[in-house]
Parts: sequence; structure tokens; C-alpha cells
Amino acid sequence: MDNQKQIKILEEKILRHKNLYYQGKPEISDFEYDKIEDELRVLDPKSYVLNIVGTTIFSGEKIEHDKKMLSLNKTYKIDELIKWQDSKEIISTFKIDGSSCSIIYKNGKFNLAKTRGDGRFGENISSKILLIDHIPKTISMNEDIEIRGEVYCTEENFLKLTEVMQNMGLEKPTSQRNIVAGLLGRKENIELCKYLSFQAFEFISEDISLKTEQDKFKTLIQLGFLTPEYNLNRTKEDLELRLNETRDFMSSGNYLIDGLVFSYNDQELHRTLGETAHHPRYKIAFKFQGETKETVIKSISWQVSRNGILTPVGNVEPVELSGAKVSRVTLHNFGLVKQNKLKVGDRIEIVRSGEVIPKFLSVVTESDNAFLFPEKCPSCERETRIDDIRLLCDNRECPDKIKDEILNFIQKIGIEDLSSKRLEEFIRLGLIKNIPSLYELKVEDLLSVDKVKDKLASKIIASIDKSKSANLITFLSALGISGGAYNKCEKIVTNGYDSIEKIMRMKYSDLELIESFAEKSATDFVNSLQSKAEIINKLIGYGFELKHNVATTNAESSIAGMKFCITGTLTVKRSELQKMIKENGGIVQSGVSKETNFLVTNDTESTSSKFKKAKQLEVPIITDTKLFEMINS
Repeated sequence: MDNQKQIKILEEKILRHKNLYYQGKPEISDFEYDKIEDELRVLDPKSYVLNIVGTTIFSGEKIEHDKKMLSLNKTYKIDELIKWQDSKEIISTFKIDGSSCSIIYKNGKFNLAKTRGDGRFGENISSKILLIDHIPKTISMNEDIEIRGEVYCTEENFLKLTEVMQNMGLEKPTSQRNIVAGLLGRKENIELCKYLSFQAFEFISEDISLKTEQDKFKTLIQLGFLTPEYNLNRTKEDLELRLNETRDFMSSGNYLIDGLVFSYNDQELHRTLGETAHHPRYKIAFKFQGETKETVIKSISWQVSRNGILTPVGNVEPVELSGAKVSRVTLHNFGLVKQNKLKVGDRIEIVRSGEVIPKFLSVVTESDNAFLFPEKCPSCERETRIDDIRLLCDNRECPDKIKDEILNFIQKIGIEDLSSKRLEEFIRLGLIKNIPSLYELKVEDLLSVDKVKDKLASKIIASIDKSKSANLITFLSALGISGGAYNKCEKIVTNGYDSIEKIMRMKYSDLELIESFAEKSATDFVNSLQSKAEIINKLIGYGFELKHNVATTNAESSIAGMKFCITGTLTVKRSELQKMIKENGGIVQSGVSKETNFLVTNDTESTSSKFKKAKQLEVPIITDTKLFEMINS
């Protein structure tokens, strides 16, 4: 076949699959689609098809975008990502798998919402977007602004929506991603759009110029929008940690993501680099190679987590998937198992992208076996309770629940020689009942256990005693707080909450000012933290010191312990100023709060949200030159 004929075939394939994707009816995976694009790029790098953004099919009123809604350049390789980063500060957010949307506000009031469409023209979906209750109808800025983001469907709402649609006699939706495009394209039953959600990731205004991506997300949050959690990444280690977090979320998160979006933090760099016809040069998507296969469910296991939720795992006929032999698949939650009536013998489609454990996608062929789920907890045999999409064990003394909570603490706090199997035996014998009871153990208690001799018993007790000297960040991350991974706890502590007393007084609004916390994650963290107050108090009573040693080269500096927020124009690089503050014992905050000591900027007036907040809270505003004087004094 000659090249021109092959190019035409590839172009037709791309157009067909692109339009199917944006209608919510994809027939191939993203990875398979990207391979077709790559093949065309080799044969004809200037093909017009490679620069088409979105879909060319419209079913409603077409409206032109003031600024074209572009696609993203993408990579599957961390080395390519690092090369693109080029040692610059970059911000990462989850790449939500939904439908892009643009919302226009005029004089502070909702005016219009439209889809991405083909990037130049979108469809008017205002009536549908207004049904999403958490999208602000008015905002606190009178300037004309455009907010861009992603419309998506949470797992919980998808299960509710599926039930509602089936009761209405409508076709059962196939996936969380596909239902979004399906609902936004409907001309009837638009009330179903109330089950959708929206996260904002872009802020466009001719009147307001933001300095950093961090400023942009802070502004969106202050205007009342849900946003993706964002993280500042500088090193390869930062990126690898972020990719691991993403893999975990792909397996267990409550909405679909298909990778990460990285942006240069410096907005001036955005303006300098500009865009191609297809994508901005200052952003890139990192995606995981995905592969799907069919297999058969051999059995379903239910595991009890430390919060009492029974999580289903499918044990399947082994298959090769993305270079690994797969025999276990996550089935997400009780709601999904119930809705799909998953049972032994079902042939199912599974996917493995970035996930450590592959996940269920759909039922291919149902078996004739009965649909069953545990009406009694597999650990304590107490009756289970259905709570929406969850199946719960309410028994506070449930062995598996206790074991999971204690084991998590042991592993994070660094207690050695106390394995999962050994812990299970100690719980069974009543020696350990909860986390605080670890610190009530004595050598003679352990000697009563079969195969535990004096040397091992002394070693375990010594390791338990040693753990009391764990620093504040390690202690927090060991408690099993919702959203309390080590790096999140580190950000809290280094943002000035450097004692357990300050942390326990923390409010949701305080946490939202810290990078990587959005409204929901801040609320979940604080609620979960407060529920562990009794455990924390007991552990302090058993001798935990909970110190946070700030590594500084000049802890006696006149700014030690002070909190600074930086915005606007500076005489030095922002990163250098941040480093200088930290080296002299100061704390750099990403937002202004009542506890901020100084806002640092050389601007005498500014539309920056940080500047306005500092004025409102009467936080002193100083130049970086004044800060240098304070440090030198």
C-alpha cells in the first residue's frame, strides 16, 4: 500500500474515533488511539487531522470561544517529562476523565457555559451546567472572566444515576466518562445533569494577571469553585512520588482520571512560550499505557478496612496485562458489584493503566450463578449494613478493622519485628486491642505467646518504646487520617502547624490555604483528625513528644518562626526568596490567613487575591528589600 493511501486510512480512523470519544461512545482505548496518531505523525507530520481539537460533530447551538480551547501534548515516559520540565518549578493536577467546559461570568454573574467542541466553537450547555449545584451562580469579581474546567461524574453519583435512568426506562450508561458526554449532548431529561460535578482548572481574564499557577488555583478556590488538588514539583523524586499517588487514585479514587497534567508554575513563562495550533507549550499531560483484556471471575473476596468498609476483590483466571500476570482485580465497592450483579463465572473486561492492581470495566457475559454478597462480616460475623454504595461492618471490635488500623500505624511509625501475622496472634489473645494498647505491653505479656522468646519480646518492646520519639510528621501520617499521606502531613507542619495543639485547632479554611488541599480533601482530613482525638491524647499520655525540628542554617534569625506569603513583582527569583526565608527559620505560606505575619511584594497596588486578602485582614505588606533588612538585622 502506498503512503498516501495509508495516510488517508489513518486520517479517517482518527476522525472517526475522535468523534466517537467526544460523543461518549469510544471503541478503543486512549493508548490505542495515540498509537494511530503516532503512526500518522511518522508518515505525514503536517496532516491537518493532527491539529484538530475536540469533535467536529455538533448537535446544539454553536458558540465561538474567545480563546481557542486547545488539546494537550502528552507523554507516557518520565524521562520525556523531566526533559520538558527543564529544571523549572511545575504544578501537577490529576487529569480528570470527563468533558471540558467553559463558563463565562459577566459582572460577577453566570452568563454562559459551553463545551470544548472543536476548540474554536462549542455548544451552549448553560441550562445543563446550572443544574450542578456546586457551580457558583455569582462570584465576587465584577470583571468579565472565563473559567475552564472538567465536567465529570463521581462513582457514587454514577451508581445513583444508573438506577434513576433504568427506572425511567432509559438505556443503562456504560461508564462514568461516557455518561458525561451523553448527558451534555441530550436534548431531553436534562435534569439528570444534577448528578454531574465540575472542577475548575483555568482562569482567563484580560483585567487580572496572575503570577503563578498556585495563585490561579488559590483564586479559583476563593471564588467558590472546586478545583483539582495541585502539587508543586521540583525534583525527579517529587515526580515519582506524584506518579505513585496517581496510580493509587486510579485504583481507589471516587472519579476517573487518566493521568496527570503538568504546567510551568511561572505564568510569565506561559505568555512567553505561547501555543501551537494544537496545544499550549507550557502544559503537558502524562498518561499511563493502558491495556484491556477479558477474563472470568473465579471468586470474590471481601476485605474489611480500618474504617469498616468491606472492599470487594475479584479473583480471576490469570491473564497477561501490560506486561504483568494478573489474577486479582479491584471491583471498587459494593455499589458497583450490586449494580452489575457480579458473580462467579461472569466474563468481564478489565484494564490496567497506572494502577498497581487492575480494575473491573464491564461485564461481557453473565453466568447463571446467583448474585451473592456477605450479609455477615467475614471477620467478626456481625451483620453488615448497606450505606448507599458501601457495605459496612459497624462492629468497633471487628478484628480485621482493628488489625488494619494498628498494622498501618506500626508500619508508618516504624515498629520493627511486629509482622502482620504476629499482630493477628496478639489481637486474638487480647494483648492488643487498639493503637494505644501497643504502649501498655510488657515483656512478660509477650512471653505468654507461643514461639516468642525473651530476646524477641525485649526487641519488640524496645522498638515500641523507640517509636515514641517519632517526629510530628511521621506521627500524623501513621494515624490513618483520611488524605493524610506523609507528604500531605509534611506540608501541613511546614506551613506553620508545627505542634499537635495547633494541628488540633486547625479549621477546614486553614487547610485549604495549603498547597495540594482542596475543599473536600481539607474537610475529610479535619473530620478524620478530630475523630482520632482520643487516640492522640492517649498516645501523648504514653510519652509521645511530637516535636518538629525545623532544619535551618540560622534558627536564631529575627524572622525565625514568622509566616510569609509571597506575591507579585520581586527583585529576585521567587524560589530564591522562599529558600532564604526557610534557611532563616521562616515559614513560607501559599495563601494569606490571619496567622500570616507579612505579605512580601514590590507592588504598591495589585488585583492579586493575596494582596486583597492581606489588606482585608490588615496583614503588613513589605517589599523584599525590607525583608532582606529584617534578615540581616
